[in-house]
Amino acid sequence: MKNQEINKHKKPRKLLDQVRDMCLKHYAYRTEHTYTGWIKRFILFHDKKHPGEMGEPEVEAFLTWLPVERKVAKSTQNQAFNALIFLYREVLKCNKGIFSYGCPAMP
Repeated sequence: MKNQEINKHKKPRKLLDQVRDMCLKHYAYRTEHTYTGWIKRFILFHDKKHPGEMGEPEVEAFLTWLPVERKVAKSTQNQAFNALIFLYREVLKCNKGIFSYGCPAMP
């Protein structure tokens, strides 16, 4: 009875904690650190909107913004793209069609 009461009052885990947990199962520490950083940047880019509420337009806007405004290399853009793939497929367990177009080309 007590376990049910305790579990009922537990706060849901934060998104980045979920990302870290998933990374620990499959990836090196450095990959976890890098992916977490890209996911944070993605969320902050969209004014702290939850990724579950976003889809293809938001992902494309972020990935296009990187080379245009931040002047990042294609490999850096691909790294951010892979972090978002991990977020949506492994952590959120959804595929909103955001990966059908691939990474946007650099301007």
